[in-house]
Amino acid sequence: MRPATRSICALAVLAGAQSLPALAGPASLPQTVAQDLHLSAIPRDAAEAARIAAVTAAPEDFSAPEPFEENSGGAATVRARANRDAFSQPSANLAFEDELRFKVGNGLFRKIWVSSPSSTKASDGLGPLYNARACQRCHLKDGRGHPPEGPEDSAVSIFLRVSVPAASDDTLAEEIEGWIADAPEPVYGRQMQDFALPGHAPEYRLAVSWTEEEVTLGGGETATLRRPDWRAEDLGYGPLAEDAMLSPRVAPQMLGLGLLEAIPAAEIIARADPEDADGDGISGRVQVAISSEYGVPMLGRFGLKAGAPTVRQQSADAFTGDIGISNPLHPGGWGECTEAQADCRTAPHGGDPGGVGGGLEVDAEGLDLVTFYSRNLAVPARRNAADSQVLRGKALFHAFACAACHTPKHVTARLEDRPEQSFQLIWPYTDLLLHDMGPGLADGRPEGRANGREWRTPPLWGIGLTEQVSGHSYFLHDGRARSLLEAVLWHGGEAEAARDAVAEADPEDRAALIAFLESL
Repeated sequence: MRPATRSICALAVLAGAQSLPALAGPASLPQTVAQDLHLSAIPRDAAEAARIAAVTAAPEDFSAPEPFEENSGGAATVRARANRDAFSQPSANLAFEDELRFKVGNGLFRKIWVSSPSSTKASDGLGPLYNARACQRCHLKDGRGHPPEGPEDSAVSIFLRVSVPAASDDTLAEEIEGWIADAPEPVYGRQMQDFALPGHAPEYRLAVSWTEEEVTLGGGETATLRRPDWRAEDLGYGPLAEDAMLSPRVAPQMLGLGLLEAIPAAEIIARADPEDADGDGISGRVQVAISSEYGVPMLGRFGLKAGAPTVRQQSADAFTGDIGISNPLHPGGWGECTEAQADCRTAPHGGDPGGVGGGLEVDAEGLDLVTFYSRNLAVPARRNAADSQVLRGKALFHAFACAACHTPKHVTARLEDRPEQSFQLIWPYTDLLLHDMGPGLADGRPEGRANGREWRTPPLWGIGLTEQVSGHSYFLHDGRARSLLEAVLWHGGEAEAARDAVAEADPEDRAALIAFLESL
C-alpha cells in the first residue's frame, strides 16, 4: 500500500503550485494541465490541506464504517432507490431553481433524433452514420451498456474505436512527453458506426466469439472467464487499413461525473508514480487530453482511457461520434464521416443556418443543458455499510492493495460557480490515473499517453446497483466479465498481485470482498 505521505504531498499542491511532478524523467506537465478546470477555485491553505489529508487517509479500524462513508457523493448523495431509476436522480443539494435545468437536460439526453430534412426541426440531423438515435439508447437509465448477448441482440451500447499509427514526426508527440502518435483510419475515422440512414451503408457489423477459460481458486473453487474475439464484419466502405487498431468500448454508467470533474487536478497528478518510486508495484500515470474547448492540453479524466478532459467535451464528442449531431465543439453536420465518405459529407443535415443556433443541430445552450444534467446525476448512498461481512470485505480491499488504484476518498475543490460539487468529501474509489492492466485486458490501441495495455481506473461507486439499473452484471471495457469476481480475475499487470490474493483467498474472504463491492 502507498505510504501516508503521498496524500499529504498531493494536498500540498492543491493551491496551484508552480512546480509540478514530472510525467517521466525530467519533463513536467504543462501548467494548464495542473490548473485544469480550477483556475477560479479558492486555494487551500496549509491548515485546510492538513485537515483534508487526515480525512482522506486510509482507515486503520475496520470494525465500523468511517464518518460519512454512507454519503458516497457528499452532500449531493441521494437515497438509494430500489428500482431502475437509482442512477437518474438529481444531486440532493441541487438548488430548486436548477431542477428545471436538470429536467430539460434530461429531455435532451433522452431525445430521439430523426433524419434531415424533417418537419421536426428541433430533432432532425441524425447521422448519416450513427451508433444510436439518443444518448439514452446507449446509457439506458444512465447505466452501463453491454455486449450483444447473442446474434439477435443489438450492439447499440457498444462500438469499436479505430485508429492507425501516425507519422513519427507527429507534432503532439514532440510537444507532450509520452504522447503516442496515432491518426484516424483513413476511411472509417476514429469510431465505427453500425447504423446508417436510408441511402447510406453502415460502416460495419460488430461480431464477437467467446472462448471460455477455467481458473482455479482457493478453497477448491473454480471460476470461468470468457475471452472475446471482436471483429468488424460486413464492412460498408471497403477494407480497413492493414495497420488498423480496433478497441471495443461499452457505454459506462453516468453517475457522479461532476464530482469527478471537481477533484483538483494537482491532487490527481501528485498521486502519479510513473517510475514506481515507492516500490509498491503500482505505477499510475497521468493522461493528457487536448481540449477542444480551450485549445490547451488538460488532465484527462473521462472515458475508458481518460481521453476527455471535461464533461462538456465528453458530451460533445458523443453527440458527433455516436449520433452524428453537430455542436459547438464539432460543427460539421456530417458527424464522424471522413473525407473519403463523400456521400455522407454532402447529405442533408439539420440546423437552421439563420437561427439562433448558427446552423448547429445542438447549439451551445443545448450542449450546456446536457452537460449540466450529466454533471448532476447523483450518486446513491451506500447500502449495508455497517454489515459485518461488508466491513470484513472492506478490510480485505485495503489488505489486498485494491485501494492503491481505487482510491476511496477525495475532497473536491471549492468552486464558486458549481456549489453542488464544491468542497465535498466523496467516495468514488478511483485515482483517475492510467494503469497497466496486463496482456489479458490489452486492446493494443494507444490513446493519448495511454498505451495498448493501460486503462483509467474506473470509479466503483454505484457498481453494486448495476444489475438493478441495467438488467445485467457485465463489467470491464468490453463487458466480458459477467460478475464482479470475473472482473477482478481479469486484472493483471500492476493489479496482478491483488488479483492473485483474491484468487488464492478462502471462499469466505472472497465472498466478503464481493459483498463490500456490492455495497458501493
